[in-house]
Amino acid sequence: MTFRFDDSPEPMQNSVESQISHRLRNAGLRPTRQRVALAMLLFGDGHRHLTAEELHAEAHDSRLPVSLATVYNTLNQFTEAGLLREVAIEGHRSYFDTNTSNHFHFYLEDERKLFDIPGGDLQVRGLPDLPPGTRIRRIDVIVRLEDEKAR
Repeated sequence: MTFRFDDSPEPMQNSVESQISHRLRNAGLRPTRQRVALAMLLFGDGHRHLTAEELHAEAHDSRLPVSLATVYNTLNQFTEAGLLREVAIEGHRSYFDTNTSNHFHFYLEDERKLFDIPGGDLQVRGLPDLPPGTRIRRIDVIVRLEDEKAR
């Protein structure tokens, strides 16, 4: 589902905007026009993994005038508010995941594509003893894949 951000929103879009505005307020964020518009792109098609550059391109395609810096700031604000999960790949490339539940990922290196490992297919065992006064918040697992034909 692609949203167009022009002067004539469809009636259904107003309902989606209202739901997103409510979700932003519940997360402690003011629902500015740009935040709502970017959230509509992010959350309009179910769970997704995308980079800031990919979201910026989608915004441009939807005629949403927003800078790449604003996209980065908004993604970071959404992550801090718990609306997104950041998945760093090698420290220089981050994907933003709309599924904030505890789950693991495949990363197809040739295509630079990140996607979820289905359900409970992966189990983590043999964790080390934790330092005193700490607990596990989340375990990140990224299984890196390559195309068999690439070798």
